[in-house]
Amino acid sequence: MRFEAITIKDIAKALGLSTSTVSRALRDSYEISPETKEKVLLYAKENNYRPNPIALSLKEKRSSSIGVLVCEIANSFFSQAINGIESVAQEKGYNVIIAQSKEDFEKEVSSLQYLASRSVDGIIFSVSAETSDFSHVQQLYARGMNMVSFDRVVDFPDIHKVSVDNYKAAYEATTHFIKNGFTNIACVANAAYLSITKERVEGYKAALKDHQIPLNPENIYYCLHGGMNYEEVAEIMAKATRSKSKPDAILACSDKITTSIMRYCQHEGLAIPNQVGLVGFSNLDLTDLLAPALTVVRQPAYEMGRIAAELLIKQIESKRPIKEFEDVVLATELHQRASSDKKKA
Repeated sequence: MRFEAITIKDIAKALGLSTSTVSRALRDSYEISPETKEKVLLYAKENNYRPNPIALSLKEKRSSSIGVLVCEIANSFFSQAINGIESVAQEKGYNVIIAQSKEDFEKEVSSLQYLASRSVDGIIFSVSAETSDFSHVQQLYARGMNMVSFDRVVDFPDIHKVSVDNYKAAYEATTHFIKNGFTNIACVANAAYLSITKERVEGYKAALKDHQIPLNPENIYYCLHGGMNYEEVAEIMAKATRSKSKPDAILACSDKITTSIMRYCQHEGLAIPNQVGLVGFSNLDLTDLLAPALTVVRQPAYEMGRIAAELLIKQIESKRPIKEFEDVVLATELHQRASSDKKKA
């Protein structure tokens, strides 16, 4: 005797309901009354109803996959964030498709389009250093794509965001320099229009002001390519170190910029911190083993990834339209080492 599983049609017929009502009740839709839900769920339980996962996926148009777009997978911050995303995705039964923009706007646009074409249920993204126009993101969002912006967040309200307190991080790093006797501090940041750049530069400026150190606008430098192009950073360093107001310390506002500055100093024979102090935003695991050990602002990348994935999957699986969006801001840690300490030089 062949066993035949009970179907939604069977439940609908037995209870005198439409199949669409039964389907929505089984999915806990807010459109169905609590009494009807209870009746349907009880009948389904008593008759051992089990949803067909393939049919359910097709009906709900879900792929159980999420897309992730970052500037570079090899970047330690983003690789750690991806680990956090994948840990939650695995727990929740989702696959992860990863793309990278390489700090290129056109590649970012095409990568987002590619992820959408793969029928992902949602996308977690961090914009490239070249991105000042977010219309491609808004178009995807308007078409119903579930999205979470993290790290380099976009400037519009109706989207979940996960970032760190960049202002405070840069303020504390600059203050650390000042307390260690550095007074002519330069700031080498990412592209000027990125959210992380604006916040970090403002934190740097505020620390100078609060310690009565005049701001020299020539001490602020921007990298259009976010440090991906070493020649761009080398040109900035050459200009800074050969200027009349040669800085005695540098705040490097991204992982790639930090490593490029260290490379330049080594190549040019600039002693850190004797000739120039250095603090960098970096999540590299070996910064304490460098010579000298590098003072870094460390971001909770893994936790950021986990939170972003949790927010996205919650949005994907929500029975009601999301109307309230979270703006999660996490704290950073300043790890003080020899590269910013004149006394240990």
